[in-house]
Amino acid sequence: MTVFKNKPLLLSIGIVGVAFFAWLAFGFFGIQSAFIDDEVSEAGPVFTATPEEQDVVAATEEFQEVMEEAEENPVAASEPVEAVMPDEPAEVVTLFSGDFSGESRYTITGDALVLNDGSEQRFLRFENFESSNGPDLKVYLRAASGEFVSLGDLKGNIGDQNYEIPADVDLTVFRTVEIWCERFGVGFGGAELV
Repeated sequence: MTVFKNKPLLLSIGIVGVAFFAWLAFGFFGIQSAFIDDEVSEAGPVFTATPEEQDVVAATEEFQEVMEEAEENPVAASEPVEAVMPDEPAEVVTLFSGDFSGESRYTITGDALVLNDGSEQRFLRFENFESSNGPDLKVYLRAASGEFVSLGDLKGNIGDQNYEIPADVDLTVFRTVEIWCERFGVGFGGAELV
């Protein structure tokens, strides 16, 4: 029978080792996120500068210019000023759409939609979205060349959500929506926009 004379030392090393591996698994690799769902439920995107608002701003600026000219030259301001206001709100249309599918051992389902209201603003919207969860998930728009644009952190692995697309992103080039795990450098899946 072997008797260990340094039992307290071995016990301390064992506790430190277990604590280190627990930190590595949960703190660094975030394995708990694979077992916990993050559910979101966002309403449709809110376009901050609708075409109607742009028309109102333009009409207001034009009216102010005419009023300034009238103050400077009252004789030339004899023509009536007419401001045309739009009758109905802008219609939100789907420019591109695609269905999500998972890669390898990951599952992703749902729809990816690119929405626009006639202004320069565009939103990527996930509907009926459900994905495997993981640590440090991002939403990318990826080109066939491998180049990508990050739209930010994935808000939740379940539910409807919106991501604003920068105005300078060419969606004829960046045609794939990808859910990417930045920590491990692996794609969970994506949707081809058509």
